Amino acid sequence: MTETLLAFDFGIRRIGVAVGNTLTVSARPLRIVASEPLAARWAAIAALVAEWQPQRLVVGLPRHPDGAPLPVTSLCERFARQLAGRFDLPVELVDENFSSIEARAVRGGDTAEPAGRERAPGRRIGSGEPVDAEAAAVILRQYLSGR
Repeated sequence: MTETLLAFDFGIRRIGVAVGNTLTVSARPLRIVASEPLAARWAAIAALVAEWQPQRLVVGLPRHPDGAPLPVTSLCERFARQLAGRFDLPVELVDENFSSIEARAVRGGDTAEPAGRERAPGRRIGSGEPVDAEAAAVILRQYLSGR
């Protein structure tokens, strides 16, 4: 059975959203939703769920490369539980290690930072444009390829 899926790249400031399906095993970025205010966040996500009518939701789970949780990991898990509760849909958690780096590469952004500087957690490519939606598409492609 073909499923439509929505994927989320959760962040404290922004949430990237992508859509894909199991028939074509493809995913594409949709949009970025502001994490705050909460009412606006949930209204925007509800509108996307109503528009695309997914059968499943996928959420990228951030962890250190060794599998240890990051400070945002528990917030992401909470977000996933809230999605399941609000929309009564199955939610899959997917390891999102390196999804932003791959998203920048897909978008043609430079993945390296100047010496002595770390990339801010805002996930911006060289032009200053956020890549959160593209990162959500990467997460969804990872999920689909692992099915």
